[in-house]
Amino acid sequence: MTDAHTTGTHGTGPFIAAIDQGTTSSRCIVFDKDGRIVSVDQKEHEQIFPKPGWVEHDATEIWENVQEVVAGAIVKAGITSADVKAIGITNQRETTLMWDKNTGEPVHNALVWQDTRTDALCKELGRNVGQDRFRRETGLPLASYFAGPKVRWLLDNVEGLRERAERGDILFGTMDSWVIWNLTGGTDGGVHVTDVTNASRTLLMNLHTMAWDDKILSSIGIPAAVLPEIRSSAEVYGHAKGGILDGIPVASALGDQQAALFGQTCFAEGEAKSTYGTGTFMLMNTGGTPVNSYNGLLTTVGYQIGDKPPVYALEGSIAVTGSLVQWMRDQMGLIKSAAEIETLASSVEDNGGAYFVPAFSGLFAPYWRPDARGVITGLTRYVTKAHIARAVLEATAWQTREISDAMTKDSGVELTALKVDGGMTSNNLLMQTLADFLDAPVVRPMVAETTCLGAAYAAGLAVGFWPDTDALRANWRRAAEWTPRMDADTRAREYKSWLKAVERTMGWVEDEES
Repeated sequence: MTDAHTTGTHGTGPFIAAIDQGTTSSRCIVFDKDGRIVSVDQKEHEQIFPKPGWVEHDATEIWENVQEVVAGAIVKAGITSADVKAIGITNQRETTLMWDKNTGEPVHNALVWQDTRTDALCKELGRNVGQDRFRRETGLPLASYFAGPKVRWLLDNVEGLRERAERGDILFGTMDSWVIWNLTGGTDGGVHVTDVTNASRTLLMNLHTMAWDDKILSSIGIPAAVLPEIRSSAEVYGHAKGGILDGIPVASALGDQQAALFGQTCFAEGEAKSTYGTGTFMLMNTGGTPVNSYNGLLTTVGYQIGDKPPVYALEGSIAVTGSLVQWMRDQMGLIKSAAEIETLASSVEDNGGAYFVPAFSGLFAPYWRPDARGVITGLTRYVTKAHIARAVLEATAWQTREISDAMTKDSGVELTALKVDGGMTSNNLLMQTLADFLDAPVVRPMVAETTCLGAAYAAGLAVGFWPDTDALRANWRRAAEWTPRMDADTRAREYKSWLKAVERTMGWVEDEES
């Protein structure tokens, strides 16, 4: 969705630049003081699939793209680096990279968050205790999704890497660390840091101390020498060296979902947002204490501003939502463009009895079942491709409902309204379906690019561009709202069918395969 205000309507500055290193693309957005978009530049990178379940990115290609989009956004905005007060970073989380600190060369492609090659390793690590082995310290289940096991896989499978790592020649980082290290000089004094939100997704950071956990490091088998320094989400880590933004402070880092929570100004306990992109991520601010989940959610860091205490969140993650629409387009050829799914789905009144559970990489929250695979169920000859399109959109909405239910159980807070963002929010049928299934209003803000906005906000706070979070709240503007139209009986009946369909996905992959 593009916003009503486009290039040319902004004031004279100053501005904040935000870099979003995402799963499918990297982009840079320049924001003005009102939190409005001045310019955007974006570039996709290659998705590498060496084997089923394996997903990689070329980190060198990504860094080249980042430099390109930063330059592109500055040029499009018609400004110079003198107008930019700070650079904020947000990134796809958990995606894992190791590189040689002396040459700056990655030792292997980055292992992407969706990559499931560490399933067997995770089972082995959890052998006596299972998925909850490190949950008390980290708030996370032992799953292939997180960075720690990916680091161990690289150490075990890249020849000579463990020795080099123990010698201190190798750096590990999630994509925030890679971008910041390169931005601040790389081999010439680059800063090796990560922020608390990204560190909280590694399975290696203790949520209570906000420090790397030595016990877990030795259990998983990772030398501490490779780890970045953990810093807050909003402080000056260093200054850009070279390039179009030479000398500008690099002043924030937030994992993409935490950045969206921040950009949606969910600063009060109980406020929640859901971001609809490749996957879908719903986060609820739980205030100054980590809330343990007994319903399959993750306990994670929401954000930390400078030396203020950290704010925690509960998170529900869905592996496949926007990527299901891409699959309908690219692998199935049922639609020609992603936008077409809405037209096709709107041509029928309902799903014709069909339910689509897209467990392509297993089920994430609230089940955490790596043995699940995708299922379309309830098929009869009556079902057309329009019904399947409808089932595709409903899958995203039902999965959100499951997470919302889990959050209510864990936090004791009922969802009063859901703030939404991300690419899929331009699909009005999906937004109405969400309101119907959640039985709660769904609200879309003026700036749907809340991930970048959150990174810009945090960087702006770090350099005094905005005085405090109240000033950020004042920027939040509503663009659209959907209210529930579905009757309670229909909702309950269809939810029951959905849950039946979910059961059918489980236990598909036998132990030795997964």
